[in-house]
Amino acid sequence: MVQTIRAESLNLHDVEAKFGLQLTVDPQFFVEWSEELLEISASEKQALDRVKASYLNLAKYPMLENTVKMVVLSPLLDLAGFYLPPFRVTSEESIQVTAEDEGVLVQGRIDVLVLQEQLWVLAIESKRTTFSVSLALPQLLAYLLSNPSSTKPAFGLITNGSDFIFVKLTQQPTPQYALSKIFSLLNPGNDLYGVLSNLKRLAQLVTQ
Repeated sequence: MVQTIRAESLNLHDVEAKFGLQLTVDPQFFVEWSEELLEISASEKQALDRVKASYLNLAKYPMLENTVKMVVLSPLLDLAGFYLPPFRVTSEESIQVTAEDEGVLVQGRIDVLVLQEQLWVLAIESKRTTFSVSLALPQLLAYLLSNPSSTKPAFGLITNGSDFIFVKLTQQPTPQYALSKIFSLLNPGNDLYGVLSNLKRLAQLVTQ
């Protein structure tokens, strides 16, 4: 059973101070996301092009809750093979988040999906605005630190539907973490190719 840490009220300073965690900028620490990408098929690229087109169309209007997961995240997890053994997607308790948007209190939530004890996904959802992916970083780090296999690296993905950041965390010999670049649906081309390729790479790593 996966052990979790109550993460609702944590900020980045809290997590770093409580666990002695440090951000590393060493480019050799998190090479998994930046190494030569795994090849994805023409049919997968076609599916991802459709996902991007769907998101960009829906983003013109106020989006309902669960749009992030339904339109973008679910197809990605399916293409990466996370609905098949040895993976199992389970949902953790949602974390409530609020922010001020031009004087209006905006409410949203972070849904936590556990794909495997070493791989977590946090999806940020909002009815009124798109929260920055960095909002979920403290919560993701807290969950990664709960990884029972503390001798192995743990990985995570944060998305708000348009932006994606991969995270790597190790606890040995000292707790450290690093971030990938931001993959964005607003960039030219289709950054979902890179997101899917990295998900497939991480799937291989955590099942070895």
